[in-house]
Amino acid sequence: MPYRSNQDLPAGVRHHLPPHALDIYREAFNHSFASHVGDLRQEEIAHRTAWSAVKRSYVKCGDQWVPRKTDSTI
Repeated sequence: MPYRSNQDLPAGVRHHLPPHALDIYREAFNHSFASHVGDLRQEEIAHRTAWSAVKRSYVKCGDQWVPRKTDSTI
């Protein structure tokens, strides 16, 4: 089921990610969910895709998710 807002996300996601990461998660989940209509694992795939999207921009440091550092010397 697609999520209309970050407040609709599962509690395990809402309570662990910062606001921007929640936006990334929700958008990636919704896009993946729509892309896999008819697949028996539609929701599982969407959650895995959403976590992958978050992990491209954030890294877990202890108990918190923090933005990845970018290399601005390129």
